[in-house]
Amino acid sequence: MEQGAKSTPWTYFFIRLLFKFVLKVFYGSIILENEHFIPKRGACILMGNHSNSLTDAILLIAAIPSKRRNLLRMTAKDTQFGRKTFTSWLIESVGTVPIKRRKEHGDDADNTVAIQGLVNSLGAGDCICIFPEGMSRYHPGMAPLKTGGARIVSDTLTAQRDNPDFELTVLTCSITYMHRERFRSDVLISFNRPLKLRPKEFPQLLQPVEFSVIRSLTAFLQSQISSGTIDAPTWSTVRIAKLAARMYAPLGTRMTLGDHVRVTKVFADAFAGATPRKWEEVAPEASDWASGKSDTSTEDASIDAVLSAARESTQAKRDLLAKDLGEYQDFLSHLGIKDERLRRAAPRAFLFYRILLRLTWMVVLLTISIPGLILWAPIYATTSYAVWRFKMSGPIWDTFDEIAQYKMIYGLGSAVVVYILCILFTWPIAFITSWAVPILLWMTLRWWEDAVSAARALNALVRLFLLGRHELRRTKTWRDKLYARVMELAKELELPDDPEAYFVERGGWEKGRVRGRWASGVRYFSLTRRRKRDWNEALRWYEVVLAND
Repeated sequence: MEQGAKSTPWTYFFIRLLFKFVLKVFYGSIILENEHFIPKRGACILMGNHSNSLTDAILLIAAIPSKRRNLLRMTAKDTQFGRKTFTSWLIESVGTVPIKRRKEHGDDADNTVAIQGLVNSLGAGDCICIFPEGMSRYHPGMAPLKTGGARIVSDTLTAQRDNPDFELTVLTCSITYMHRERFRSDVLISFNRPLKLRPKEFPQLLQPVEFSVIRSLTAFLQSQISSGTIDAPTWSTVRIAKLAARMYAPLGTRMTLGDHVRVTKVFADAFAGATPRKWEEVAPEASDWASGKSDTSTEDASIDAVLSAARESTQAKRDLLAKDLGEYQDFLSHLGIKDERLRRAAPRAFLFYRILLRLTWMVVLLTISIPGLILWAPIYATTSYAVWRFKMSGPIWDTFDEIAQYKMIYGLGSAVVVYILCILFTWPIAFITSWAVPILLWMTLRWWEDAVSAARALNALVRLFLLGRHELRRTKTWRDKLYARVMELAKELELPDDPEAYFVERGGWEKGRVRGRWASGVRYFSLTRRRKRDWNEALRWYEVVLAND
């Protein structure tokens, strides 16, 4: 019989609470989709894409509701263990299993004991989490999945072959960071349909298992995970896809972050030459693999091998559009404005009015933020210096995926020091400052977000105001022609014809989606969470338009 899952240690509760606090400050919002797919009990192996080093694990531990799962047993490279650092303590305290990678150990990377421990945990009814890409890297697309995840599935079912009641849930999730290392960016965690496996129903997964079965399951898992995130071969593809998505569903379209990611992915697939899925289509059905209806291991290869002349002509047309969109985005970056400003180009008198309005609002916000910014200054300085030192330690592809965790850890450490110093310097009234300081820091962050947003809008409005009438008219004409081509492509990809009307009817109550003008206006000034009008926005004085910036 299946044993009961291990009890959750008190350190796990404490660390999860700490993670939630840090993530809530660092990221603007963390949105979960399909959390009902997470089983409340029983053996479960969770697999996700891995693009943000330790932050991916922290994110899942903090974001998965305790009502769905109390303990998530993680895995991490063994070089993270045994260090006298805060990061190492965090990893070890949540019961993480060390994994040896070939990158560090070469042919001596023997994980027999670790894998057996994971299999035993699943047999006891635990939920474990692995990242089957095998490593985190700063890249716009997923790496091919290792077969380790499928092998753990096979080993677990084999170990429980005589247990008729045992069921293993294989659950994949797709993690999308709008800007993985940027302060106050947004994150989407989308859970895909789970695969329920019983030993007696899947004898092909029991040892001795054929490698073709392991490969087929691995390919299916890759297809599921990549279907829920923006998976592209180059950064320029991501950048152009984001521009096309913003032109298709412009600022003001009330769509959820999940819908925004899926629309962007459809454009990214089209520009990358892949076969785009229908935008609202869910990840590949688990039942398809279980019944053998889909052969995901050969499907992509057969499609790529038999491109018709019509397909080549269509792709050439899309490549040309991608090239033109790239040139248009470069020109907008040179001007310092966004596509939205050209779409709704206003008369110069109205532009002048908006400039005065934005300037006034920015000055007001900056003025009331000054006391709190004094407290934030050492936190920002410490974090910036630590990240700068870390960037200098290695190449981009080997260090940039760890920037977010460095910012969070050093930001947390320096914030604790600032808080303690505030208490010591105001000891006679510490009973007030003990709660007033955190409130001031949080409110300053909210005001600072709005001030930066107002500053960016002010800069764009001034640049648009100074743009000559002839240049503005020429650029607007250029934009209108590109917009017509983007909408033609959207029709080919079977995207909704009227996105602004469609997504309102589709609904969704995540951050950024409130019904009615009054509710929308009130939510924008919410003290708890800012309602962004653009999902690509981050807390930067300048607009982030490069996906890898």
